[in-house]
Amino acid sequence: MSSRRVQPWTEKYRPRVIDEVIGNPDAKKAFIAWLNKWLAGRPEKKAALLYGPPGCGKTSLVHAAASQLGLELIEANASDVRTSEALKRRVLRAVTEGSLLGVRGKVILLDEVDGISPQDTGGLETILEIIQASRHPVVLTANDPWDPRLRDLRNVCELIEFKRLGLREVSSALSEICRKEGVECDPAVIRELASNSEGDLRAAINDLQSIALGKRKVTLEDLEVLGYRAKQESMFEIVRNVLVAKRPEAARLVLSIPSLDYEMLMQWLNENIPYQYSPSPVAIADAYDALSKADVTLSRIKRKQAWTLLPYALDMMTVGVAGARERPPFKFVKYSFPQKLRLLSTSKEVREERNRIAKAVATVCHVSTRKALLEMLPYIKVIYENNPLKGRLILEGLGVSEEDFCKAFRIEVKPEIRSRPSRRRRS
Repeated sequence: MSSRRVQPWTEKYRPRVIDEVIGNPDAKKAFIAWLNKWLAGRPEKKAALLYGPPGCGKTSLVHAAASQLGLELIEANASDVRTSEALKRRVLRAVTEGSLLGVRGKVILLDEVDGISPQDTGGLETILEIIQASRHPVVLTANDPWDPRLRDLRNVCELIEFKRLGLREVSSALSEICRKEGVECDPAVIRELASNSEGDLRAAINDLQSIALGKRKVTLEDLEVLGYRAKQESMFEIVRNVLVAKRPEAARLVLSIPSLDYEMLMQWLNENIPYQYSPSPVAIADAYDALSKADVTLSRIKRKQAWTLLPYALDMMTVGVAGARERPPFKFVKYSFPQKLRLLSTSKEVREERNRIAKAVATVCHVSTRKALLEMLPYIKVIYENNPLKGRLILEGLGVSEEDFCKAFRIEVKPEIRSRPSRRRRS
């Protein structure tokens, strides 16, 4: 078997010119009009926000327009870049410089801005900073532009709505791909895939590839491999689809859900495996073994930036968990919200205060924030609890408020005790 990686059909058949983008003619016309104003140097608004359901052509249109108009495309997924600092490193410099490729200019694409981490309060402010500083058109995409957090972004953007693709449009695209791949596909299969996608062309193409790859003919029987397509479901249903999957393909199918947070999925699986697989200790052990390997791989990915390993981690947390031996018969289980996430939520304010104090200490002592948090603050806490006077002097020297320190470490503020002046012994 060849080890060469198969190219996803969503990339292989991505539109290269604007006319190849399927559906939404009004949105395409509005976007090109806005982009032409930019190229002419007369933009009314420096950014455009393309919004609509997943798989309706938002990102594809930007790629096609950049290709057709000879623009260099600078792309970043706001939900993957995660933090404001990462956004600045990845994008902010690019928006103020000219292109090195000898093309007409650049277009900056920030995908899925509604998926940026809510914990990073500076992320959206950084996007606003990018728009203000940019010498090039900035395009944002979002599934839900009416999130209250995006209000300031909406005010500075040209809003362009994309609607869900129709059944005929999706069916036509699938039929064309089958023709180019030399696959004879039953029209009933095409209709079923188009209907099941609910207007998400990307999902429909992924489903078609999963059942047609390596075949010359596709029939209705091949649809059984897809099972039940989980769309934007609650995490309860997603976890259940993994834990009770009868076939590996059914467990892996949850990975096709738009905007799936796989780290959140791991936490939910970790919490609920014992409930679903009880009373079989073998099944529980196998599931946790697979989940632990996924956790180790994700840690390595983040530490080494080895994102090519991500498919292995995702397979371990879905197919690996679902493949546990001696699974008990199906039973309905009411899943629990992860206790770890609940504890982190309740302690968020305290952790933020500790980090703020650690940054202040790190600045004074010329060490990293991590070193201050792990190696200095715990000792200061012990000193303060056992000798409030010395602890208070240390905090004053570091420029840290005693009340804030005690609140962050959940200790009682000690009453101020002043040392008595020493008496000189008479000679």
